[in-house]
Amino acid sequence: MFAQDAPPDQANTEVSKDDVLRWLEQLDAARAGDRRGAEKALIEAGPDVLRYLPESRPGFSIEASERLARVRAALQASKTEVQIKPVRIKLTDATTLEDALEAISGESGIEFDHNVDETMPVQPTGAPLSFWNALDYVLDQTNLDVNHYGGTPDTIALIPRNDARRSRVNAAGYSGVFRIEPMSIAARRVYNDAQQSGLNLSMELCWQPGMTPIGITIPVEQLTGKLDDGNSLKPQSTQRTIDISANQEIQFSEFYLPFELPTGNPTKIESLSGTIESLLPGKRHDFEVPLSQLGFKKTVDAMTVQLERVQPNGGIYEVRFTVEIDDAGDALESHRQWLFQNEVFVIDSKGDRRENLGYELYSRSESGVGMGYLFELDKPDEAKLIYRSPTSVVRDSVDFVLHDIALP
Repeated sequence: MFAQDAPPDQANTEVSKDDVLRWLEQLDAARAGDRRGAEKALIEAGPDVLRYLPESRPGFSIEASERLARVRAALQASKTEVQIKPVRIKLTDATTLEDALEAISGESGIEFDHNVDETMPVQPTGAPLSFWNALDYVLDQTNLDVNHYGGTPDTIALIPRNDARRSRVNAAGYSGVFRIEPMSIAARRVYNDAQQSGLNLSMELCWQPGMTPIGITIPVEQLTGKLDDGNSLKPQSTQRTIDISANQEIQFSEFYLPFELPTGNPTKIESLSGTIESLLPGKRHDFEVPLSQLGFKKTVDAMTVQLERVQPNGGIYEVRFTVEIDDAGDALESHRQWLFQNEVFVIDSKGDRRENLGYELYSRSESGVGMGYLFELDKPDEAKLIYRSPTSVVRDSVDFVLHDIALP
């Protein structure tokens, strides 16, 4: 029976290359049960199988090739889902600010820039927390706040807290890699056109550093609110979604939630819930492309980068290459700009980094784009292009709930 070839318990045994090759052979076995079992075994063995799995196999039947493609797609999706899983931080042994920040840095890779006393006491907690929940827990105890504009993609700037600042933990909601907090609220009453009246809630959305979303939307129809007088807070129906921009340089964005102006005399929003839909990037990879090898192609996970042309252009060089994504779907449909936000530079013949002087888009398709970047180069044949990008994306949807938002 094929059950003898079931994947080993990964908690105790790592899948070997021999296991993978055996299941690979069974994808083209004579018995249908063996073929199905091999496909299942490869998928259940997990993303580590990808390092032993070929893109294709000569001599495979059409059915076996289709099974292999399904296995690769399933494992790549699983790999990306693991990569976007929110970090969980334990502050069990943290008794000072220094201890707590070291624990957060150890799990997230994010450093902190500040000029405060690191010996300030912190109460440890045994519950594992998400990145922002853990940081907020520490900042509330040390009377600190975040300066989003003072850090870098790898560093968060901490500053003394304004005396009027609310508790960060009590003010925010945490869901997946996101932190969401209401910042201000404004009511508008138009006397000669009631439909123009409304309530705008200004929001701040933060994401786990290093996981800048490619696209973020909040479906308006899924927003629900309850007021303290028992009535419902209804969203305005002028738009279907709230589209939120994201920038890799900072870990937050601001946006508005539009609601109808409440009737009666409520004093607060008791609860507000909704859904955050996003495309989250997988692990970043450096595609190294020798400029001397026209046609050079490299594939990692779902992304393929190929060098097309290196040509002089008015004293500088234009480097043209294409980026293709398997089963691109929503990753390119309305969020193509993320491909241009990735780092692109050249390592020259001396090993020095050369920044690009600008780029242009020269082609686009359903699955990718062609881009031309300009560089000052002395010996292009001895240089290599670096394109730093997440190699896959995954659609994510998480619900959030906020409580006790005071009305004006």
